Amino acid sequence: MEAPAGRYPLLKVFVGLEKTVPFRKYPGDDARTLRLARETSVELSDGPGWMYVAPPRTPAEIRAAGFRMVETRDDVIVVSRAHLANSPRIDVYLDVIHEFLHILQRHQGREIWPRRRIPYPDRPTEIEAYAYSIAEARRLGVPDAYLREYLLVTWLNKSEYRRLLQNVGVPFA
Repeated sequence: MEAPAGRYPLLKVFVGLEKTVPFRKYPGDDARTLRLARETSVELSDGPGWMYVAPPRTPAEIRAAGFRMVETRDDVIVVSRAHLANSPRIDVYLDVIHEFLHILQRHQGREIWPRRRIPYPDRPTEIEAYAYSIAEARRLGVPDAYLREYLLVTWLNKSEYRRLLQNVGVPFA
């Protein structure tokens, strides 16, 4: 989708998401999941980044790193326009599956931005969301070598990266 920065309905940015295999397999009631998808927004951002669920307040460790997130209590997935335009389609697809699972987790009463410091690769909500996306990638035939690259995120050091791989079932080469 080529659109200016701003807020749009999730299913207008990611047309057909509700027809995908992982969408139909999200935990919980299908009608409620679809209603939530229709109520979720995507904020296309000109700022740096990839994709994340907007928190009510930017976590302290992220503020300390000099990054300010879009903040809201609404169900909003923030997507960098550069990520949407330039990243491999499979990465964007896996990311939106991951992030929408976070929206569902939040509606289950789970903390996706925990107040107490839990390292990113050890957060149960992250492990679940990555495992869900990885299952879809494997269903599509994406090799582990690609998944290792996909999971190599800039905010993890080497030991955290290895722990994330282990926690989500992707073998380290």
